[in-house]
Amino acid sequence: MQTHQVLIVDDDEDIRESLVDFLEDHGYEAVGAVHGRDALDKLLSHALEPCVIILDLMMPVMDGKEFREEQLGDPGISNIPVVVISAYKDVAENAKSLNVTSHLAKPLDLSTLLLAVQKYCPS
Repeated sequence: MQTHQVLIVDDDEDIRESLVDFLEDHGYEAVGAVHGRDALDKLLSHALEPCVIILDLMMPVMDGKEFREEQLGDPGISNIPVVVISAYKDVAENAKSLNVTSHLAKPLDLSTLLLAVQKYCPS
């Protein structure tokens, strides 16, 4: 099976590591980032070429909104699809304003998350 990289951007270590483990168990190469700045650094170093980014909105240093603005401003990474995950009750509205491809509310349904990843990282 072909390996696809998925970038998980979430400041909650338990959530981030659980998602990394879950996606790796399903054949993906998952990489975690602790906040938006960490994610941008990893993307801009060209050490990572994810087929999708799973992005939390509420994070220190650089939140999901700031990350998305930076991402969209860089033609080298602007085309990577983003799935927003958030505990905001208006996650759909926030996601729409960020021009992302999809959104999921926390707590996450892992089967729904897997379907979203499979959409952008087909095997």
